[in-house]
Amino acid sequence: MYVLPKRGYAKEEREAAVFMEQGNHRKFEKKFKKSKTELLKKYIIISVAAFVYAAGVSLFTDPNDMAPGGVTGISIILSRVLPMSTGTLIMLINIPILVFGVWKFGMGLTISSIYATTLISVFTNLLAPFGAATDDILLAALAGGVLIAVSVGTIFRVGATTGGVDIIIKALRLKFPHMKTGKIFFIMDAMVVTLSGIVFQDINAALYAAISATCTSLVMDLVLYGRDEARLLYIISGKSEQIAQRLLEDIDIGVTYINGQGAYSGDNKKVIMCVVKKAVSPQAEEIVRQEDANSFMIITSATEVFGEGYKSYFSERI
Repeated sequence: MYVLPKRGYAKEEREAAVFMEQGNHRKFEKKFKKSKTELLKKYIIISVAAFVYAAGVSLFTDPNDMAPGGVTGISIILSRVLPMSTGTLIMLINIPILVFGVWKFGMGLTISSIYATTLISVFTNLLAPFGAATDDILLAALAGGVLIAVSVGTIFRVGATTGGVDIIIKALRLKFPHMKTGKIFFIMDAMVVTLSGIVFQDINAALYAAISATCTSLVMDLVLYGRDEARLLYIISGKSEQIAQRLLEDIDIGVTYINGQGAYSGDNKKVIMCVVKKAVSPQAEEIVRQEDANSFMIITSATEVFGEGYKSYFSERI
């Protein structure tokens, strides 16, 4: 008899155990093979992302005295006053945070986070001897910010974290799910950037670190959330059914009817509501004009769209 894993174990392990408990051996083998492949893919992605993160730190921000935020920023600051490397400090500072992660999220998340944090620490120390990749501070700020953002965003997307404030932010996202990850990062990074200006006594370095942190915030939201670039259309017309039919057939978009009533006329009307990609919006508008030039149409931007053809709310990142 198989004992089901307790809370905190990876979802795949629990599902595999359920299959075995029910005697579904063939399903178990198939599920197990799939889980192994997905797990291997996940850790390969984490490994590459960790290297990219370390490159952003060791080749751009750290050698140019920029502490763009988070545990990495704190480690860069401390490395100037303590006889320890930035990579080593990253690991040491992360230990209590990872312990919190085990308590809050269980071992499923934290094992991958420990793996990511360890690789980042190791790669950061390995790349440090190469020194700055550029002497242009602005380019270093931008390049470092982009590399760190792409790395962290990629690791978040596979369900892990890079340790540090990532775990704290993941906890905050559970409490404030509508607050974007990049914005939370920016607030916390601003605190570290301010501290770096005080410690380094170099306002220019602090300002460049702020540029790097801003770049990280913007790029991270792009990696995590993408660019919806969608338009929300409300169409009021006496030919709602004809318009809806053409929208469905010609450009293959979802259409919803909302029952409305004119306040002046008292007439009942079907109001068409639909969300379209920015590139498709002109086609939808043209269909409306062709079918009913006198229709009333409201077009507004949709900042985020969840659902089929867009983002999944339930797989939304941290």
